[in-house]
Amino acid sequence: MLAADDLICLKRIALLGGLMSPVLVNSQVIGQELGISPQTASRRLKSLESGNYITRSLVPDGQQILITRAGEAELRQEYCDYYRLFGRTGEMKQILTGIVESGLGEGAYYMSLAPYCRQFHTYLGFTPYPGTLNIRLSPAAVAIRKRLGMGNWHVIEGFESEGRTFGKVQCIGCTIQDITCGIIVPGRSHYPEDIIEVIAPTGLRESLCVSDGDEVTVEVLL
Repeated sequence: MLAADDLICLKRIALLGGLMSPVLVNSQVIGQELGISPQTASRRLKSLESGNYITRSLVPDGQQILITRAGEAELRQEYCDYYRLFGRTGEMKQILTGIVESGLGEGAYYMSLAPYCRQFHTYLGFTPYPGTLNIRLSPAAVAIRKRLGMGNWHVIEGFESEGRTFGKVQCIGCTIQDITCGIIVPGRSHYPEDIIEVIAPTGLRESLCVSDGDEVTVEVLL
């Protein structure tokens, strides 16, 4: 198996052009590219050559290095690993578990406001039921919730109505037991990290047959 440091060196050679054709480099160049000494770079190149990951030909200004089929295979495997992590847009699922609890009862009012409803329909594909399902996340889910910042969040713009100002809200699509939903985060500061509010086109407590203290699972695709 190719050592991690050697793989980094191999990747750098590829980025310099050594995957397609021989590239003219020397230990000094490789060392500068990787932030290591020329001596360490020389050892990395010798290791790659001995493993048949590169071929080297000495020339007056340095050496011509070409990545072999074995080296290319290592890079392709590295690509596949990263693709599994980051390349499948819309297929990386995050699971949030938590306990249903009662909120302050404000959700029904805010979800009935037409300017909000129109924007939720645009971004989430449904007009929300007047109310939210409040879920207190498990400790493990709180850590996962923090990762959702990389997701496809939409900004629901605030507005003014009858002398009142209604702030911005962020939302992201999710599902609970195949019901299309959305997590919303009010724009006010210091919103609790262990609480999420979920909206849906239907009353979730009735549709899911849940009440305070029941566990639910929310799935978010990133």
